[in-house]
Amino acid sequence: MNKRALRADMLLLLTAGIWGFGFVAQSSGMEYVGPFTYNGIRFILGSLSLLPLIFFRRARGKLQTAAGTGRPLAFTFAAGTVLFFAVAFQQLGLMFTTAGNAGFITGLYVVLTPVFGILLKKKTRLPTWIGMVVALGGLYFIFMPEDMGTVNPGDLMTVISAVFWACHILLIDNLVQRMDPLILSSGQFAWCGIYAWLAALTIEPFVKGWAFSLAPDSIQKWETLTGFFNNPRIPEILLGAAIPILYGGLASVGIAYTLQVVAQRDAPPAHATIILCLEGSFAAFGGILLLKETFKPLTVLGFFLMLCAMLITQWDIIRPGRRNSAEP
Repeated sequence: MNKRALRADMLLLLTAGIWGFGFVAQSSGMEYVGPFTYNGIRFILGSLSLLPLIFFRRARGKLQTAAGTGRPLAFTFAAGTVLFFAVAFQQLGLMFTTAGNAGFITGLYVVLTPVFGILLKKKTRLPTWIGMVVALGGLYFIFMPEDMGTVNPGDLMTVISAVFWACHILLIDNLVQRMDPLILSSGQFAWCGIYAWLAALTIEPFVKGWAFSLAPDSIQKWETLTGFFNNPRIPEILLGAAIPILYGGLASVGIAYTLQVVAQRDAPPAHATIILCLEGSFAAFGGILLLKETFKPLTVLGFFLMLCAMLITQWDIIRPGRRNSAEP
């Protein structure tokens, strides 16, 4: 392996780690603010964090813009709408489930994306179907409750989130061919943040009441955006939420996205696939290390099967990548 490929692999590993620990930040942030408030702030920050890179690329004449008046706005609006639902269900799910569960279940989008691609007349090979079966086995062990007949609502919401993530991947795959990926990302993050702010102002109080009635022992004592200024804990909320929000907005979005773009210029596709699939493992590790989460042995088996399912689904990329990675 040459030095550039090795450096790219290290950057991808750092990217997977940042994204994995992002689930910890998302869970920690809701100890202070609601799910929509958290998403609203972090995605606006994420959008703004990409602007310096956009200006830098524009100054060097490397930006690709969509042809036709109004198209960039329409493209980012479409992507931001799907992204909002993906992150909303993911954030709602984290009110009830662990960061580790959320990380691995979200990774289901790797399996679902090629399956959904059938609707777009994309070829789906045998490894995809094998990966789907293995993923279902993994979900079974992750979902397995202590009391038979019950399922963690957070896990179900995260599955819904994974469905939207798969749709988002397919949409981005189409749109990124028509406009610069950085402009597309910054724009969709801005739309997602706007949606989240609107949701925080309108439905977040109802979400808090619903979540408390559903699982009063598991919900964090977060404050809604509308009730924030009447809360005597304002200084405590601001200080407590600052690090998770900054991490979610600047690290998970701005820094990690930039690292991914830089790394994938030199990383073989097989390396990128395998390393980025470790996001769920980092989420589980972060949950154990920082949130004191514990997992049953069967849940860990579910994590392992989910990781295997992701890799099996990407076998067509990994297999030729083995030959490429052996080159000096």
